[in-house]
Amino acid sequence: MSAAAPPVLSAHVERFAYDAGPPVLEDVRLALGPGSLTAVLGASGSGTSTLAKVLAGWAVAGGQNTLVGSLELGRGPGSEGRAARLAFRGLPEDPRLRLGAWGQHVAYVPQRPGDLLTGASASVGEEIAFALEQRGMPRAAMHERTARAAHSLGLGDLLGRNPSQLSGGEQRRLALACAIVGEPAVLILDDPTASLDAAGAEALWRLIAAERARGAAVVIVGACADRIARRADHCILLDAGSAVAAGRPAEVLASAAFAHSGVLARDPGEEGLATPGPAGRGAHPGPLPRSGAGGPLAALERVCFAYPGSGRRVLDAADLAVAPGEVVALTGPNGAGKSTALRHLAGLLRPQGGRVRVAGTDIARTPAGRVADHVGTLFQEPRDQLFERTALREVSFGLRLRAPGRRRPEPEAARARALEALEAEGLAALAEAHPYDLPAAAQRLLALATVLVRRPGVLLLDEPTVGLDGSSLACLEAVVARAAEAGAGVVLSTHALPWARRHAHRVLALEGGRFVPS
Repeated sequence: MSAAAPPVLSAHVERFAYDAGPPVLEDVRLALGPGSLTAVLGASGSGTSTLAKVLAGWAVAGGQNTLVGSLELGRGPGSEGRAARLAFRGLPEDPRLRLGAWGQHVAYVPQRPGDLLTGASASVGEEIAFALEQRGMPRAAMHERTARAAHSLGLGDLLGRNPSQLSGGEQRRLALACAIVGEPAVLILDDPTASLDAAGAEALWRLIAAERARGAAVVIVGACADRIARRADHCILLDAGSAVAAGRPAEVLASAAFAHSGVLARDPGEEGLATPGPAGRGAHPGPLPRSGAGGPLAALERVCFAYPGSGRRVLDAADLAVAPGEVVALTGPNGAGKSTALRHLAGLLRPQGGRVRVAGTDIARTPAGRVADHVGTLFQEPRDQLFERTALREVSFGLRLRAPGRRRPEPEAARARALEALEAEGLAALAEAHPYDLPAAAQRLLALATVLVRRPGVLLLDEPTVGLDGSSLACLEAVVARAAEAGAGVVLSTHALPWARRHAHRVLALEGGRFVPS
């Protein structure tokens, strides 16, 4: 980028607040040049996702949110035929930002990729083409642009697949394709590598390089200084909504502010990551207890399963047994079937062949709600299991249900147990907060607390490290270790292979529908 090149997007967020509440962002400035890559880093709750939503117009178009400052969009790739500038200044006399016009030039992929998807498209191809259809693009050009975006993210063979049948990583690739298909001037990516396998992460880096070569400004935000963030032209570190360090990534990572920020210095999937752990605990899990006479806590026995219309078995005579006190990590590419295996163990999917046993019992005729008395599941998307008005009520909910053969705790005992679970996750101060008002990492830990409070014998964790900062990751590691020490069987799926090897007794890869040692 030439030093004289005017910015594609300029922003000065003097103050931003949700619903007339306290400021979430204060005095944050950005000037995004054509072809630039900017990293905005910060621990969970620091304001990184809010800044991304402000830049994308999501947080300031309509509603009661307050922005004092300015957003100004200059000329960039694809600016032909439009006014030189679209501008919004958050002052009382100014009109609200026109999100439709802004969104044609500033694309945003949120932390939850599903938030970008329409939910109404019958196929991946239709989902990618949706925005182009709204603009009235000629059909031939729309098909060509859709196919190019899909192939750039490894979705070429999935154009006819229903988006609801995609894995978490495949959904993120789809959201990325939806963002770039309109060839925006600015591309904003929130935690972009979350749930991506190695091939997906490489495709993401190629996509970013291609967008920069086209002249687009790219912004990534997150709680981890991963490989992409370390290659940025410019880096900003947020703490409590304000920029506390800025400069080249190496300068920011070497600053005292970064050392106290809680931002991970590397992705959990990278070799060489050092994370704080429980006092006195080594990197590897403790020794596996001797198996008792009762056999495994949970097992898949030659399980077969295929999704309707997929044409292939995700699980093909798959065997898996989890012993008391054992931590088993499942790896494999996006769409391999890791989440499918966990859902079978939870009783949420039923095998088309073979058997699933929990505590020695075939659960074929057991309702999923009864299986949950013994098996606790943390879903890949934590908001799928959060529905109460406060964090404390959320954790208490499971204790209010009476399971056959189990005595429900008295109200005061249940409250104390729920508070203890929140304390274990570092969430005690947020007991009265609404779950949807919590940062993403806190939502994941809250969802985990709702599982742990019932003290299940088997713990299933689907991509548990996604979106966690340093302190949250250390909390997760302590939870996994304590559960195993208490005799629970832990099964987790992850793309963070080096992390899994440090914290699991066994690592298994799902290949061709079967589990093999990794």
